[in-house]
This record gives sequence, structure tokens and C-alpha cells, in this order.
Amino acid sequence: MGVDGELLASRILVVDDEESCLQDLRDVLKGWGFTEVVGTCDVAEGLGLLRRERPDLVMLDMHLPDIEGLGLLSELGDRYHGEGTYLPVLVLADDASEATKLRTLALGAHDYVTKPFSASEVRLRATHLLETRRLHRQVERHSRHLEHLVTERTSEVVATRHEVLDRLALAAEFRDDDTKAHTRRVGHNTALVAQSMGMSPTEVHDIRRAAPLHDLGKIGIPDHVLLKPGKLTEEEFEIIKTHSVVGARILDGTDFPLLEVARQIAIAHHERFDGTGYPNGLRGEAIPLVARMTSVIDVFDALVHERCYKPAWPTERAVEEITSQAGRQFDPDVVEVFVRLAADERLQI
Repeated sequence: MGVDGELLASRILVVDDEESCLQDLRDVLKGWGFTEVVGTCDVAEGLGLLRRERPDLVMLDMHLPDIEGLGLLSELGDRYHGEGTYLPVLVLADDASEATKLRTLALGAHDYVTKPFSASEVRLRATHLLETRRLHRQVERHSRHLEHLVTERTSEVVATRHEVLDRLALAAEFRDDDTKAHTRRVGHNTALVAQSMGMSPTEVHDIRRAAPLHDLGKIGIPDHVLLKPGKLTEEEFEIIKTHSVVGARILDGTDFPLLEVARQIAIAHHERFDGTGYPNGLRGEAIPLVARMTSVIDVFDALVHERCYKPAWPTERAVEEITSQAGRQFDPDVVEVFVRLAADERLQI
């Protein structure tokens, strides 16, 4: 039986305590056409060759002078079989007992040949093990390729979702923010607050993406109310207040975690820490933390930028106003972090 060219290029490591047997095996293997054959009678050198050569097949004698063959076989299993790499081991042994065979296979050997062995048997078993390794590596490469494709497609899906969310946020702001930058600033600055409050990178990322959707429900508010210059009537203000519920309804009913964060923000970013906010009159920590953080940043951004109903405030005055509302409109802990970020000039304005 011939051996194909790819298998003949395989690296084979032979570890045998008898120099004559070792030399015979190397000669036989090279005579069959295997060009990458290394061997040793020394256990320590064998382990070194194993690390340097990265063989495709190990032919291991069971009775080595420095350590029992079973011990070396166990060490091979501990070092290499847990890494997902299939490294076949062909054991060469004088003991043909069933107990020794079973113990050898249990420790990680893939095949077993009893001395004295025939060259044709060794060739057949070695070829089968090398072919198995080749197939195993093909499966590994295919698996890595599939993982890459899945990662790539997942990234594309996530990127598409994020783009849709960005455009939804812009759709809401398009009607009452000439710069179209309010949502971006709210997302960035709320994420800064979240990070400073010790939230995880994943949570910070989600808040950065979700906070810009806080006013998504504005798309359901009539222009004559939303864009009215000057003070709203009580009836008009009641209409404005519905945007939090509308936004939450748009974002409800999804298994996408980021949208659940956005829903919590949309429904609760006008709740007040003292319980006098809307739409549900939540108080204190009953208000989701993501909404409490967004609330501070949303009001701050509205204060320092011109709107159709008001001029822009100086930053210092806006910070003072936010501070004065700690414990009433805003969570005092969030305000404390916000003031520190403002003092360090880290907020986008």
C-alpha cells in the first residue's frame, strides 16, 4: 500500500529506549518515504523535541529508562490532548497483556503495537493515525472558518441594528433639534456617567446606544405642540407627556437586550426622584438607574442649547440648576458624578 505525498511530509517523533530499535525504526520510516523523522532514547530530550518539532505522530516505547512509558504517555495527554489538537500516539510495547493495552489506551494512546512487530503492521497503523490527524485538522480548519463566518455575520447584524437605532433616534430629533446632535451628546455623556458609576463595559456600551432613543416617542407628538414657541397650555403639556409611553411601546416586545435598556429609559426618563414625575410617579430607586442617569444628561443638554422655547444657558448656570435639583428631580448619586465630570470638562457640550 502506497502512502500519499501529503502524509509522507508528516513529522514523526520516535522515543525508544533501545538505540538499535530506534535506528531501525527511523531507517524503515525514511525508507517508506517519510522525510521528517526525529528520534531519541532520552525522555527529557523527547519532550523538548515534542515542543520544538510539533510532530504529527509520536511513536512511543513503553519501557523508557528515565520514566515509565505510562508516565510519559500520561504527561503527553495532560500537555496536549486538552488543547483541541489531535496528536496521535502509537505505543510500542513488549507486554501484550489485555490489562496493559487497556491502561495504555485509557491514558491517551491511539493505537498499540506489540514487539517484536512487523514493519508492514507499523506502516499500516502509522498511516491510519496520520490520515486521522489530517482529517481532524481539516475539520478544525473548517470549524474555524465557520466560526469566522458566524462572527462576521453577527458583526454585520449588530452593525445593522446599531445603524437602525441611530436612525430611529435621529428621526425623533429631526423635528425639534436643528443640529441633530442632541441624541449623540446624550448617548456619549450618559455613557460617561455610567462608566464613572462603575458599570461594566457591556452596560456602558448599551447605554451609549440606548440613551439616544429616550425621546423616540416624539414622533407621535403633533408639530403644533412639539414645536410651539413659548409656554405650553396644560392640555398641550399632557400631550407632550405621552411621548414617554409612545417611545416605550415602540421599543417593547423584543429579545434584543439593548432595546430593553432603551425601553426603560424611554418610559422613565421623566420620572422624578421625589416621585412627582411622569408617567408612573415612580420614586427613588424604583426608577431604573439607566433612566435616572439619562434624565440628568437630557435636562443638562436641553439647558445649555437653544430651543424654540428658550435661549441657551451658560454651562455654569446649568450645572448649578442640576445640583439644586438633587434629591428632588434627580438622583443625588448621579448628580454627584455628573458634577465631577462637568468640573473635569469631560462632557460633550
